[in-house]
Amino acid sequence: MFTLRFKEDQLRSWAHRYEYESEEMKRLAVDAGQFMREHGYLTKPLFLGLCRWKSPRTKPHCQRNQEDFVEAVTRISLSTSNERLKIKVLTLLNGVSWPTASAILHFGDHELYPILDFRALWSLGFESPPRYNFDFWWAYTTYCRQLAATHEMTMRELDQALWQFSKTNQGKSYA
Repeated sequence: MFTLRFKEDQLRSWAHRYEYESEEMKRLAVDAGQFMREHGYLTKPLFLGLCRWKSPRTKPHCQRNQEDFVEAVTRISLSTSNERLKIKVLTLLNGVSWPTASAILHFGDHELYPILDFRALWSLGFESPPRYNFDFWWAYTTYCRQLAATHEMTMRELDQALWQFSKTNQGKSYA
């Protein structure tokens, strides 16, 4: 199902080329992730920052969530071992679809989760993203976990490599 568009031994090289759009955006993601791992939930301000990092277009929708709902939903997601519940419950939040839910798990869960992103998927052989559902997300998560483990990379490094390769090459001919 997944076919890496470049040689696996280039993963680290692509990861090292990745740059956050700004230090502020890097801090948003890191701070939100650290808070979630320490406290087991997201506050609304951290949630809004992470949503802005992943998909700025969703800001008006994400702002409609009540603080206590953000906390309750993220607490459920980060505390369950049920993979389907873990991802699906996050989509109850206004403005959160599969990609943003995966970003919340990527930064905040103690387990390893990749970010579901059209760029990463392109680097894995998809011309356009398929319809997202649990089975696809779980296959993607499992594949990325295996790829990261094989190359002794963190999930963050793998995510950066896949994203950067696409940013550099999508729309161009590549080797």
